[in-house]
Parts: sequence; C-alpha cells; structure tokens
Amino acid sequence: MIYYDFHIHSALSPCGDKDMTPNNIVNMAALSGLDAIAISDHNSAWNVRAAMKVGEVCGVKVIPGMEVETAEEVHILTLYPTIEAAEYAAEEIYKYLPNIKNRPEIFGEQLKMNEDDEVVGVEEKLLISPTTLSIEGLFDLVKTAKGLFIPAHVDRHSYSVLTNLGFIPDNLDIRNIEMSKKLDCVEDYLNQRPDLRGYKIFRNSDAHYLENISQRDEALDINDVNELFKEVI
Repeated sequence: MIYYDFHIHSALSPCGDKDMTPNNIVNMAALSGLDAIAISDHNSAWNVRAAMKVGEVCGVKVIPGMEVETAEEVHILTLYPTIEAAEYAAEEIYKYLPNIKNRPEIFGEQLKMNEDDEVVGVEEKLLISPTTLSIEGLFDLVKTAKGLFIPAHVDRHSYSVLTNLGFIPDNLDIRNIEMSKKLDCVEDYLNQRPDLRGYKIFRNSDAHYLENISQRDEALDINDVNELFKEVI
C-alpha cells in the first residue's frame, strides 16, 4: 500500500502560500506519513525537480505533476513517470499559455526555488490563465509524454469537466478521475453519478497551504509508484 497526495501546489502557483517550499512540502508529507506526493502547480513544473531532490533525502517519492487548465477552463491533473517527461510537457504547455503578465499584488508571487528553498527566479507570465489547448489537445500531449490524464475535482462547481462540459468526453481513453477531499461521501456521489463508477478515483488535497496536505488516509493498492504508469500505452 502507498499513502499518497498527488495534488499539491508550491509557491510557484500564485495561489500557493509562500511557505509551500520544496523542503516544507516534502517534510510535511514525511511527518504526515505519506509515501508519495506530486507537486502539481498551475501550468508549470518548474519547482518539481527541486522537490524530487528533497524527497530523495527524506524518503518521500515525489512524482512530477502539473494542473493544467484547458481552453474550456477545465482543470486536468497530469502526472508523469520522469522529470524529463514533465519538463517536456511543461515546455509545450507554456507555448499555449497567453502572454499575460502576472500582477503579484493581486494574484500572488510565482516563485522558482531550488532544493535549498532559495528563490532563484520569478515567473513573469500569469500561470493561472487558461491555456489555448483543448481537452483533446492536452490529452494527446500527455499521452505523448507517457503521463496520466486525470480530470481534477470533478465534483466541484468550478473548473470541473462535469460542470463546464456536463460529461467526460467518451472519445478519449480517460481512465482516472479526481474527487475533492472535501466531498463527504464518495459512495453517495457515485449513486448520483453512476456513470463515474468505471473510473479509478483519486482523492487529493489540492493543498495551497502546508496544513492542507493530506494525512495518511488515502492509499493505493500498489507496491511501487511506477505501477501507476503501467496502464499508459
């Protein structure tokens, strides 16, 4: 069994707290008894490499991730088997991000950090803008990178594929979905939406603050994180 939280924002996300540094995130995960986490900032994977280095020291597996916003304003959690795959995807996604400059006094700073939690740069382009990539386009990109494509917080009333589109596109081979940790009872929700029963369900914190990172309460029945990506063709 692997206890996990695959949706955590660092200080690179403008909505992420400044205390969400690589060391603080990984060490909080370790204190919480988690085996694996993913740094999943908005439309960027810049801080992932630093967190992975910290994870190697602390004994917490850090998976490269991103939360990408599509042209339909749908949030998709994407996870990758390697940092190289994530950085490739991030570089491509950046091309589809509108050239809108961040206003830190309104949206918050977007801090690039190294493994010592030192600020080594600031992202100028606003990362919380929707990209111009369609859901189909993003799906193809993530598949090319051998990653997992997971519609995020499908139960929410904003930035959700079910809210914005009303359905999960059946022309795409989507096998996983995320439900919010704030959802009281998954079974009750599935009774209302029986069409979702065929998907593998992830429950993540979507943490923007250290205290929101999951405790040891969500587990996958696998022995190694690499097993997550075996289903990717």
